[in-house]
Amino acid sequence: MPIQPPAPPPISPRQMNLLRIVAAMAWADGELAQEEVEVMLSRFSELFAKSPEQRQKLREDLQAYCIQNIPLEDLVPKLQSDDERELVLRLGYEVIASSSRTPDEPKINEEEATAYQKLRELLGLPEAKVKEIEAKEFSFDSDDPSLVESLGESLQDFFQD
Repeated sequence: MPIQPPAPPPISPRQMNLLRIVAAMAWADGELAQEEVEVMLSRFSELFAKSPEQRQKLREDLQAYCIQNIPLEDLVPKLQSDDERELVLRLGYEVIASSSRTPDEPKINEEEATAYQKLRELLGLPEAKVKEIEAKEFSFDSDDPSLVESLGESLQDFFQD
């Protein structure tokens, strides 16, 4: 019996695609910590739903999408503008750089670095713009807001434009 995809959540296809790309990057090393999922679901449901009931329903709907590992090749072509591509590059880096690691492990492991390079290629942004975004993201430090807050603020700012 074929597996049925979950019903789409009540967010726009554009928002959903951005979230799926972020989730795909989070899966780059084959792992997605439940704690990270919970925090992301809370923040994203606060961004896209108004009432507590809507937030809970959206959390449930987004959970199903976070656990899917959809290839970047299927998602990136759906981006509609350079602004979206730039946001995805920034969010992609932030999500792979946020993994909790032991002090002995690199901030970004080999699988994540490979996924990031693949994302860069798929986005097809001008090299100067990529370097500008990376210069800002590579300077991200532990005193900055948490990943999820940063992602949430970026998404909120993006969708208010």
